[in-house]
Amino acid sequence: MIVDLFAGPGGLSTAARHLGHHVIGIEHDPDACKTRRAAGHATVEDDVRRYGPAAFPSASVLVGGPPCQTFSAAGQGAGRDQLDLVLALANRLAARQDITADLAKLSDPRTGLVLEPLRWALDALDAGRPYEAIVLEQVHQALPVWKAYAEILRAEGYQAACGVLKAEQYGAPQTRRRAVLIARLDGPAALPAPTHRPYRKGVPRDAGDPRLLPWVSMGDVLPHRGPFTVVSNYGTGGDPKARGRRTHAEPAFTVTGKISRLRLVDPDGNELPRLTWSEAGILQGFPADYPWTGRDISQQIGNAVPGQLARAILTAALAPSCTAVAA
Repeated sequence: MIVDLFAGPGGLSTAARHLGHHVIGIEHDPDACKTRRAAGHATVEDDVRRYGPAAFPSASVLVGGPPCQTFSAAGQGAGRDQLDLVLALANRLAARQDITADLAKLSDPRTGLVLEPLRWALDALDAGRPYEAIVLEQVHQALPVWKAYAEILRAEGYQAACGVLKAEQYGAPQTRRRAVLIARLDGPAALPAPTHRPYRKGVPRDAGDPRLLPWVSMGDVLPHRGPFTVVSNYGTGGDPKARGRRTHAEPAFTVTGKISRLRLVDPDGNELPRLTWSEAGILQGFPADYPWTGRDISQQIGNAVPGQLARAILTAALAPSCTAVAA
């Protein structure tokens, strides 16, 4: 069984189920929990800090995507500003020291949540039931945290690999970078090899390494839309008035919680209906009929890991060593 921390609406859980694994997720947001339950995912609606490995003794795999707002470039940067403190706290956890008082020194309490998977992993080791595999993802700015995790886990007997992956290189119809950690207890750990070519503006999709597939465009997954151009709600080059643009023949921009603000126009510049929740979910790698439920669905979608990337990293971590259990 897999336990999914900060499980959100089901990005990693859906990918794991697709691969034949049983998953239980812990998620604090009630609206994301409504979506998870509607999708048939086993869910504990609570704070991960109230739990630990002992609550899920049959789980052999730990996965998760801690909240990224304080590390993301789109946020205020509290996590990035206090990165040295976060890394120091990770090492103190590794030394089995109590860091409760130190967590209170963080300017944004969400920053400390990035340390929760490490607490779970170390508690499982100390209980004599270590996780066979650990898979974590976050915004690319959090890579130094995963590097610290990798060093700590190697000292505990794991093999570990981490790095920044580009979602379009795994078949996602969007450009999105994620910092990924894969650790395995009983075999070599490696990040998944790309299956698709990287997107570069102005470079044809059929250019590049012939061993890799072309990147996937928005039009490939939303063919019913016809020709369109997406106008980003973010400025480019530091100019808020210079909105980024991509056509249906390109991958989407990073799908964020502001995806409902994206404008769509036809080739003549006429306004088109904005993306439906189903269409936004498709760009994030969810099935077209995924049962989005509750409030702030735009944020639920934006918080999820792209499904294609999730399947790639889970396959790399689980296929060689873990026996699938039917959901």
